[in-house]
Amino acid sequence: MKTNKFYLFVAGLAVLTALGSCSKEKNTNVTKALPPSNPITAGNISGFVKGTLLTGSTYTVTADITVKKGDTLAAQPGAIVIIKADAQITVDGVLQILGTQASPVSFNSDTKTPGSWGGLACDSAQAVTIKWAHIDNAGGPDPTGSPRKTISVGVPIKVDIEDSWITNGQDDEIGIKGGAQITILRNTIQSSGSTDGEAINLKTAITGDVAYNVVYSQAGTAVKLETNADVPFPQTIVNVYNNTFVSNGWRRGAAEPGRGISVGVNAVAHAYNNIMVNNYQGFELFTDGDAVHTTYGNNLFFATSATIIDQTVTPNVTVNLVANFYPSDGVGKAQTTDLVNIDPMFNSFNSSFLLPNGAANPNDFHLKAGSPAIGKGSTNFGVTTVVKPNVDLGAYPTDGTGNKH
Repeated sequence: MKTNKFYLFVAGLAVLTALGSCSKEKNTNVTKALPPSNPITAGNISGFVKGTLLTGSTYTVTADITVKKGDTLAAQPGAIVIIKADAQITVDGVLQILGTQASPVSFNSDTKTPGSWGGLACDSAQAVTIKWAHIDNAGGPDPTGSPRKTISVGVPIKVDIEDSWITNGQDDEIGIKGGAQITILRNTIQSSGSTDGEAINLKTAITGDVAYNVVYSQAGTAVKLETNADVPFPQTIVNVYNNTFVSNGWRRGAAEPGRGISVGVNAVAHAYNNIMVNNYQGFELFTDGDAVHTTYGNNLFFATSATIIDQTVTPNVTVNLVANFYPSDGVGKAQTTDLVNIDPMFNSFNSSFLLPNGAANPNDFHLKAGSPAIGKGSTNFGVTTVVKPNVDLGAYPTDGTGNKH
């Protein structure tokens, strides 16, 4: 009797185990489509906001909004955000904008004029990810009347900005400090800064990569690197490679010329494979930059005119553009691997220098067949990079792996 009971018990366990196994296998092979977290209803939004901006929906920001610490503001492909009345989006939690090439996310003002909304203030954010987004016409005045940055971060978090268009701001388009780890790839930054402002301004122990970006007609410098003057360590150490920088630095003028790349205040750059054309100045390694550890080479410099008269100052100044490829007040020197005063042969370029804030870009910075920039890059310059450098110079290598705009 005991034996029969034992066999019944074992048989029961076998059945339960089999059922459990079947159930587990079934669950493993079923993929459930998860709904967005806290979907946000289309229409007017303001105040404290969290959740997901939905594909195909339009949102109107009628007053400042804030994402509190611990909350997330996400955006699905194709979400449209219209900002009114110089409103600002402040992120103390997580910002996750995830568009696609076919359906970018859009942030713009209702007037679509330069400097008409406050921008994305992520100075105390917990994480920032922006992919395939249009962020246009930000940088409107703060309560004191000073222009704001389009995207700002001030804490040691991961910042990932990729494949986006950032245009027509009034100050820095991307201003990051405070020890952030950055990945800034394949973006187009255009016609920003009224009379000041850098395209990518990185200060205070920033590390990471800036690659395959196009910066056109910035008031100040395309990429500026510095470490805190009072706290020189840890240093800002950034790889700047395979970018295309054109017509930058002119609206700020001779009082503080803008550059293609600026390295100062104990910062370190590894700058290779960049194309710099018609910038007020090219590559400036300041005397207070870390010249011992900064490395650079395989960069192309070109000016469509040997000199130009800068009329932004009185009296006017004649600028020797060839001499400004490596400005004389810095310690940077032309490298044997550089292409100096060599036309990169863009598909089209109107030879522009000084342009207004918000100007359109009618040019095509892809390389023509036979361009001297093809095959002149370094693919191994002694540091680890988040994406591979290309043997072609600039943001548009001929194998199609660079900027997609």
